[in-house]
Amino acid sequence: MLDHIKHIIEKQAFGVCDYIGEKMGVASSRVRLYFIYLTFAAMGSAVIVYLFIAFWLNVKAYIRQTKNFIWND
Repeated sequence: MLDHIKHIIEKQAFGVCDYIGEKMGVASSRVRLYFIYLTFAAMGSAVIVYLFIAFWLNVKAYIRQTKNFIWND
């Protein structure tokens, strides 16, 4: 039950930390922790980086979806 809730929350938060963790081979919880530390150390500028990465992942997913739709016809 808790794993299901955790999965839903991660997907709602754009999955940025999970994506970075998979690419780097690090646990996503560790990446989240570093984002929190970086946010406090850099006075919030890490939030801007997080939102940029979230935007980029959404654009990338949209492009992939559009390409698949074109080739399915």
